[in-house]
Amino acid sequence: MTYRGRIANGVAVLEGDVRLPDGTRVEIVPIASSGMSPEDDPFYRIYELAEPSGIPDLAENIDHYLYGHPKVSNEQP
Repeated sequence: MTYRGRIANGVAVLEGDVRLPDGTRVEIVPIASSGMSPEDDPFYRIYELAEPSGIPDLAENIDHYLYGHPKVSNEQP
């Protein structure tokens, strides 16, 4: 199982309500910091950044609009 946390005053402080028994052996692997918090990462804000395309069948025919493939028909037989 993996737990996350931070070092505070030289002590590993785990996130959440995690309590490990005294004497539990652990391995701590530092996570490289990108300097960017999730709030700053555009990937996490995609819904805020999205704009209407005006193309009603874009999801269904993305290959048509990107690569020129024939359009897919959404009609039921």
